[in-house]
Amino acid sequence: MSVARVTEIIASSTKSFEDAIESGVERAAKTLKNVEGAWVQDQKCTVRNGKISEYRVILKVTFVLED
Repeated sequence: MSVARVTEIIASSTKSFEDAIESGVERAAKTLKNVEGAWVQDQKCTVRNGKISEYRVILKVTFVLED
């Protein structure tokens, strides 16, 4: 039997929501061992001069705890 933990992270990108998600998961996997999945809790963007300047996502990242 395994035990997992969920942690929340915020990631951003100037390209897209998808890029923000990929960047967030890749960065989490560098610090957290045994990352098993992630889900997007929220998405938002910042706007400057009438255009989107940054995409942001709040991710819930699941990782399995080691024995």
